Amino acid sequence: MTLTTAPALRDHRIPADGLYEGPRTLRRVPEGWTDRPYELFELVPRGRVIGAEIHGVDLSRPLEPAVRAELDRALLEWKVLFFREQHLTSLQQRAFAGHWGELETNPLLATGDDPEVARLDRTEVPTFENVWHADVTFRERPALGAVLQLREVPPVGGDTLWADMAAAYDNLPEEVKERIEGARAVHDFIPGFSRFSPPERLAPLQERFPPVEHPVVRRHPVTGRRTIFVNASFTTRIVGFEQEESDRLLRLLFQQAHAPEFQVRYGWRAGDVAFWDNRATQHYAVNDYAPHRRIAERVAIAGDRPH
Repeated sequence: MTLTTAPALRDHRIPADGLYEGPRTLRRVPEGWTDRPYELFELVPRGRVIGAEIHGVDLSRPLEPAVRAELDRALLEWKVLFFREQHLTSLQQRAFAGHWGELETNPLLATGDDPEVARLDRTEVPTFENVWHADVTFRERPALGAVLQLREVPPVGGDTLWADMAAAYDNLPEEVKERIEGARAVHDFIPGFSRFSPPERLAPLQERFPPVEHPVVRRHPVTGRRTIFVNASFTTRIVGFEQEESDRLLRLLFQQAHAPEFQVRYGWRAGDVAFWDNRATQHYAVNDYAPHRRIAERVAIAGDRPH
């Protein structure tokens, strides 16, 4: 019997902590979840695990309880919902968001005609773009979700991406899941906002928004799915880890949102509305539209304490 020897390969390595090629687990809903059809509107998927357009719902009108319930199920199953050319007033936008709970404001963001609606216009006040993040995780109770409407869109560019952080968690190596199980991380508003706001604006808010701790892996309060709950705008360190190890793990976890398989990308038209679950997603506003203008208005829905 002749034994064959595998040919020798030169020394090779790729730095650890990256995203690697190969199959991914793409699960949109929890195991055991009953996937039922939608009866009160048409839902058109925009991605494999995240993102869907809703047709046949006029957000300018009060929602019937049955429609609200079915939209809530769609939000849990698809994490971000898109509604084309709604052209809502600020009052109508707030009324729609209010179906999901108490609304909250953010003193760090500019407002438009309505003081309860944040206005995002980079030509006037710099704000978060070109970074993956979840909203206001520096609060003890980060937002449940947000309703964003584009008032003015550039002729090209200005898209927004969302990532499903449950899918991102599902695809972590098992040894990483074991390492972060039960871990907690510190979140602080200063790292993110100091990139475009002067110290004079931030210092008065330090007492109002002290650093807070949240689980590194959050369990969604409704679906029960585990999600990665750290982000590159607000998470500073993992509690109880040496700084080098904390930094290495955070870099790895931040990077998981970058996998296209976990994402949906949306191209806006004026009057479009997006409604996303901030407990399950991160998002990224693409700043590729200069010198043109892009004006968005956002209403945030107060959330609960992560567990």
